[in-house]
Amino acid sequence: MGHPRDLFRYSATRLGLAPLMLWLIATLVFLLLRIAPGDPVDAVLGSRAPAAAKAAMRARLGLDQSLFDQYFSYLNGLVHGDLGQALINQEPVSKIIGNTLPASLELSVIALIAAAIVGLSIGFSGIARPEGSIDFSGRLYGLGTYALPPFWVAMMIQLIFAVRLGWFPVGGRFPPSLLPPEGSGFFIWDSLVSANWPALAGSIRHLVLPASTLALLLSGTFTTALRLNLRRTLRGDYVEAARSRGLSEGQVILHHALPNALLPILTIAGITVASLIGGALLIEVTFSWPGIALRLQEAINQRDYPVVQGIVVVIALLVVLVSVAVDLLVAALDPRVRY
Repeated sequence: MGHPRDLFRYSATRLGLAPLMLWLIATLVFLLLRIAPGDPVDAVLGSRAPAAAKAAMRARLGLDQSLFDQYFSYLNGLVHGDLGQALINQEPVSKIIGNTLPASLELSVIALIAAAIVGLSIGFSGIARPEGSIDFSGRLYGLGTYALPPFWVAMMIQLIFAVRLGWFPVGGRFPPSLLPPEGSGFFIWDSLVSANWPALAGSIRHLVLPASTLALLLSGTFTTALRLNLRRTLRGDYVEAARSRGLSEGQVILHHALPNALLPILTIAGITVASLIGGALLIEVTFSWPGIALRLQEAINQRDYPVVQGIVVVIALLVVLVSVAVDLLVAALDPRVRY
């Protein structure tokens, strides 16, 4: 069977499993919210509100229906693209996500790019002399940054560079003295498109500390992964064959070992950027970054079922799409992948 047909079958299988994964995640978050202690009506009206007011709100929100009726109503809304309305202010959940998701995506992508540059550079630097001092420092860096507590790193960076030195803002996403640029919600891009240089400078200054914190925490993963994959590929038969043809060690590494070692890194990068969209909660809280993770925490504290369900489903959708796209890209680039 030819490679194009195998790739098509593999792609169809991965895409076909995506709706099942989303349904399982949507069902799980629905059930977990219902069995968790607390009443969303009490979160909105207060525990001392009159019983009649609570009953009226419970009926208006559909919480007086059976669990099965609520579940099928919830699934019907998802199928038709309706994520519902927030319990607190009746704002559409899709609008809440649209206002907060660009902030998280902007932070995550910038942090991932910086982490990849730093981590891969450190991981590659020690390959010329394995077990040397540079290689040992790279291993120490990879393990150390991976083990650092995110909240502690965020507070230390904030304390040093914002409080003590005053180089960057303590928190927030944009200077309060300026009007945010209009457009896609990605402030750096919108500022560049509109040639709004004060807005661009303000966006970058607010982005530096949270992005640097995330990049520092992630870079060790790239360092360790590249080092391990390079060492494995350098022991491969095709690398020995390249050396036997008289190629220099630099040519062997750059043209034979490195391309194969980077393929697993591509998978790591895809999974990382997908998980970062909803996983940077501690960073967003510490730096008051108005992203989707911070909004999710607020919705959980308020027992706002529709907002929590909508955000989790959208994050799950992004994770699935990115994971499938990375898998298909790796399968297309690497013929060794078995379908």
